[in-house]
Amino acid sequence: MNHTLVRECRATAIPAGTAVVLPAGTEVYVTQSLGGSITVRTDHGLLRVAAEDADALGGYSAQTEETAAAGEFSEAAVWAALKTCFDPEIPVNIVDLGLVYDMAVEKSGTEHTVDVKMTLTAQGCGMGPTIAEDARRKIAALPTVAAAKVHIVWDPIWTPQMISPEGRKVLGLE
Repeated sequence: MNHTLVRECRATAIPAGTAVVLPAGTEVYVTQSLGGSITVRTDHGLLRVAAEDADALGGYSAQTEETAAAGEFSEAAVWAALKTCFDPEIPVNIVDLGLVYDMAVEKSGTEHTVDVKMTLTAQGCGMGPTIAEDARRKIAALPTVAAAKVHIVWDPIWTPQMISPEGRKVLGLE
């Protein structure tokens, strides 16, 4: 789907992870819109546009799968929040890609601290901090979460065999 940017727009280059600014009038092609962010292709390659900048695409509405911040805290809610995070190049969430290795929750009174360990599909991927921050932000928005940390780890090294059956279906690997 082609769009012309109606205003200047911040974006992140994929896979380098560097910040760029696209000028108004830039032609973009939407390749993926999942979890609130939008992946676009331009003459300069792939870029990730954050949900808060979706209006730059002239009324385009990003598909969001945000978890509700209402209700009670649960580990299931954390996993649901993580399932709204996507690698901008792959239409499968980070949980079903097998990128989330560990999740720990500590409760102190009525508040929770959530600590997640995740990896990436490739060690050279510059998008790692962006994906991890997206996950951290979505966990932090859950009720009674006082702190959320997402760490990128490399052990064990990710392999395609870690993709869930659901993720395999999306990718056509079954």
